[in-house]
Amino acid sequence: MRASGLLCLLIAAAAYGQSVTYTILARPIIEKRLSLFGTTNSDRQQTLHELFAESGCSGDKLAEQIVKAKRPPNVICFVPGQLDSTIVVGAHFDFVKGGQGVVDNWSGASLLPSLFQSLNAIPRRHTFVFIGFTDEELGLVGSSYFVRGLTKFGLRKIAAMVNMDSLGAGPTRFETDRSDKRLMDSLAAVAATVKLPIGIINAHQVGRSDSDSFQDKKVPSINIHSLSADTFRILHSSRDRIDAIRMDDYYDSYRLITAYLAFLDLTLTVE
Repeated sequence: MRASGLLCLLIAAAAYGQSVTYTILARPIIEKRLSLFGTTNSDRQQTLHELFAESGCSGDKLAEQIVKAKRPPNVICFVPGQLDSTIVVGAHFDFVKGGQGVVDNWSGASLLPSLFQSLNAIPRRHTFVFIGFTDEELGLVGSSYFVRGLTKFGLRKIAAMVNMDSLGAGPTRFETDRSDKRLMDSLAAVAATVKLPIGIINAHQVGRSDSDSFQDKKVPSINIHSLSADTFRILHSSRDRIDAIRMDDYYDSYRLITAYLAFLDLTLTVE
């Protein structure tokens, strides 16, 4: 699969005034990866591993982290950076049976290889760590395990954790109740610049997400989703199928998150 031409976006934020460069993949690539949702969590873990490899993340850049015996592992892809700081991008791949679990959360997990591919075209300042988390639905198992494995110094090196959970049910939205202000302001600025929709809905009323594992350790984090009062009920139900995805909104979310991550790479520092 080929990426489209390299885009150069001038972010019109006077505080930064920097050029943000990234690659946007063609929409059929994003839709095809979304369609590969599988029927078991093990299938999804294996597919995610294969999609990372297909996207160019292989060798020592691609790893699996065993969390529990006989359970699918976390799938981790690294993009080495120039600075001693990290941006973590996460999404869980497991789902609650009853529906197909495409909104919650193959929509987020299947974007991880595409985001890697979009950012990997040029050298990055931060090390990016893309993680497909296992067993979020059993109590944030995969993300909690990953965080527990980090030293205090390792936690301090994380400039941002960007979590994606339940995209494509509508326009891109984010939470404010636990999200870092700097990350929220940056997302709003990027959305305004690239002229893509962004809204605010606090989704904690339907449960915690993997961003909470990082927020509990004071890591600057943000949770990006697409839920509203009308679409909350899709989750954990027979309605969570691929036909619940609004493809225009889903592709907009991919485009926005790509620009956002590239912007964070240029502007964030570890305090």
